Amino acid sequence: MIFVNSMSDLFHEKVTTEFIQTVFATMNRASWHTFQVLTKRAKRLLDVAPSVTWTPNIWQGVSVENAAFRWRINALRKVPAHIRFLSVEPLIGPVGDLDLRGIHWVIAGGESGRGARPMSVEWAIDVRDQCRKARVPFFFKQFGTLSSNPNARDPTAKENGGPSKGGSTLRGRVWHQFPTARARPATA
Repeated sequence: MIFVNSMSDLFHEKVTTEFIQTVFATMNRASWHTFQVLTKRAKRLLDVAPSVTWTPNIWQGVSVENAAFRWRINALRKVPAHIRFLSVEPLIGPVGDLDLRGIHWVIAGGESGRGARPMSVEWAIDVRDQCRKARVPFFFKQFGTLSSNPNARDPTAKENGGPSKGGSTLRGRVWHQFPTARARPATA
C-alpha cells in the first residue's frame, strides 16, 4: 500500500493535468500495488477525474477536518474510484452528520506536531458511531497529542511520537478496520 503525495496534494492547482495523468498511468500499470490518493482539493479532483483511468488499485479520498468541509464528500462520491475514503483528520471540530453513501472507508485522528490543536474524544466517537451504523470500516489513527487522549494509561500512547501519536485506543479498543481491497463501486 502506497500513500501518494503523503506530504503534498496531487490535485494542487500548480500540478498540471498532464502530470496527474502520468501519475495515474503509472498507478494503472502497477496493479500489484494499492495506491491511496488524498486531497483537500475536491473541486480540482472533479475536474481531472474524467481524464484519468480509475483502476481498482487506486483508492481516492478527501479530507474532512470539520463540518465546514463536508461538501467534499459529495464531490468524492462523483469520482469513479473503486474505493472512496474520508480522512477525518486532523479532526479539529465536530463533523456533524456524515452522508456515508458510496463511501468505503473512514480514517479519523487528531492533529500532531508543534502547535497541534486539541481533538475532543467525543468528535471521534461520533464519527466511529456513524461508521458503525452505516457499516463503513473505521480506522482511528491517533489522538495526535497526549493531552487529547482521556486515557492516561493508553498502552498505545507514545510520549515522543511513534506509530500512534497520543495513543490510538478509543474507548478501550483499537479501531484499525480496512475496506476490502477490491470493493465494488458503491452507488450514491
